[in-house]
Amino acid sequence: MIKWWLIILNPITKMRLTKIIFTILCLFISSSSFAHYMWLETVAVGERGKAHTVNVYFGEYTYGVIEDPKGENFEGVKHFNLWAIAPSGTKIPIETSIKANAFEGSFIPTEDGTYTVVLNNDEIDVIDYSQYDFGIFKTHYHSTAKVVVGNSNFNTAADNKAGLVIVNTSEDAAAKGATVSLQVRYKDQPVAAQEVTIFVADLWSKKLTTDEEGRITFTLPWKTKYTFETTKKDEVPGIYREVDYEFVWHCATYCINL
Repeated sequence: MIKWWLIILNPITKMRLTKIIFTILCLFISSSSFAHYMWLETVAVGERGKAHTVNVYFGEYTYGVIEDPKGENFEGVKHFNLWAIAPSGTKIPIETSIKANAFEGSFIPTEDGTYTVVLNNDEIDVIDYSQYDFGIFKTHYHSTAKVVVGNSNFNTAADNKAGLVIVNTSEDAAAKGATVSLQVRYKDQPVAAQEVTIFVADLWSKKLTTDEEGRITFTLPWKTKYTFETTKKDEVPGIYREVDYEFVWHCATYCINL
């Protein structure tokens, strides 16, 4: 019946109904971290000596699903690590507290250049999705953000030798009409032929595939929020917290908010 109604409804109503159906599905399976992702949001330009705010989110924002950081769905993924890497390579730990619908923290830039904010979370209980023909797996989330201080614009750091990372290699600052260049790396090596999905609000998405150097390029057509996501299965079994798993599911994200 749902498919029949989708055929005769106008496009706007169809989009709204699809969004409702997806949201219900997310609520049905959201007891696990799978089908969601973690991402960072921060202002892309910072100032020396001034606290720079970073927010950590969990959900599917393009479908209107952002989990409550005090809720049970965020409980399983709240043991993340967050830090900033200065242009000199110094790592600055970032402490967070709950603010509205995110974990919020800040750091103070002391150098000119590109700071890389890094979220890493591989402290997540094993999930059994055998009933969905996906298997039993351990999740590893990784997200980065770029903060430029002064006029020096460099690549973000690739600080995830155990999994996936998206590196911003763009020469120019992100803006409407600008071209973004990103590189996907896995265990410190570029990944060719890797699928990357770009999510924008209102159910819009686009899939790209990395070149031989693990790169994609994308022009930002609108002044809005873009989330880049890529995933990879590491088919190596193991044991985590005394529970066997069949593989590790890696998920890396990068957000640009214009």
